[in-house]
Amino acid sequence: MEKKSQLIVADACILPEVFTKVLEVKKLIAQKGEKSSASACKRVGISRSAYYKYKDFVFSYEELFNRKIVNLYLLLSDSPGVLSSVLVFLHDLNANILTVNQSIPVDGAAAVNISLRLSDDSEEELVLLNSITNLGGVLEVKILSAE
Repeated sequence: MEKKSQLIVADACILPEVFTKVLEVKKLIAQKGEKSSASACKRVGISRSAYYKYKDFVFSYEELFNRKIVNLYLLLSDSPGVLSSVLVFLHDLNANILTVNQSIPVDGAAAVNISLRLSDDSEEELVLLNSITNLGGVLEVKILSAE
């Protein structure tokens, strides 16, 4: 009989150190801090076999617990600098922009979908998102979802 996968959340302080080191190796590789898993393992101080044993089973949920992902729909006028001003506005909110998808302008307006991540203390930033409509060239703003 096949075992069914079961996920649990546990504080890292009660887990063996190898799990946090696996997460460090994964982060080094993802951020191009090391060129290979072998060099990343050596830098962190675990064996490659330990890394490969756990890499597909150890994940960090810190980001999910401490961040909010917001999906926006915007209708922007087809004018130079409008999208740029929206991105600067989001940068000023300390938003981490995950994706930007823009359609080709039709009748002088383009639909733009933006996914972004806000910090945990972002209730006020979520309210400020509505003030994007005050930017020149922004015709419509809808918050499609906020997790």
